[in-house]
Amino acid sequence: MGSFSRLRMLALVAIVAIMAFVAFSLDADDVRAKGGKNAGCVTIQDGTIVDTVNDETITVGFDEYGYNYQAHLFNGVYSDYDRVHGGLFSDVNLQMKWNDAWLSNKDCDGDHKLDRHYGSATYIGSGAWLTNHDVGVSEDGSRWTYFVKIVAPPLDAYRIGPAYTGIWYTADGVEMGTDIWGQFAVIEQIVTGDIPQEFVDYDLPFPGNYGSPAGPGLGRW
Repeated sequence: MGSFSRLRMLALVAIVAIMAFVAFSLDADDVRAKGGKNAGCVTIQDGTIVDTVNDETITVGFDEYGYNYQAHLFNGVYSDYDRVHGGLFSDVNLQMKWNDAWLSNKDCDGDHKLDRHYGSATYIGSGAWLTNHDVGVSEDGSRWTYFVKIVAPPLDAYRIGPAYTGIWYTADGVEMGTDIWGQFAVIEQIVTGDIPQEFVDYDLPFPGNYGSPAGPGLGRW
């Protein structure tokens, strides 16, 4: 092969290499834009994320309050859900589960806190959901339970009535559930046994059982 041909071959190889590098760079930028592996999010394992109450470093596994943020779980007593030991209903067991939109196990916005509804201005339209399962014992020794599913309504949903008492509806007018906390709807509530009235007044958005006419399934909103 002549020197001129070798130069052409080397030039061709260089061009292919440059094109491959550019393609790789564009792919990496696309991954970052979509929040993929290279998005620069900090994880709990990095040891730099703290809670919003005590500024304590969050670790993997269950902590002293009952939170396992990595697994999106809480399993403890009701009074400790606020990350403060003691308080009302310390004799009630509480289990909570949530998805990543409700409370992520990463910090992608750089504030050293776990992200909430990341990528959305508010919870509405974020797809967030939460379940609570309370178990207690009445004065007569009988067991009672309370289970609730709470979801963030989609962007095209609307509420009739004020926060906390109004009703959320889907875009086509089907009832989703009663408002709670201004940005969420209760889509299912199941009560068994004789719940103490003070707990009903403190925690339940409304008495009795309920199932959303729009459907009680999680992950659809």
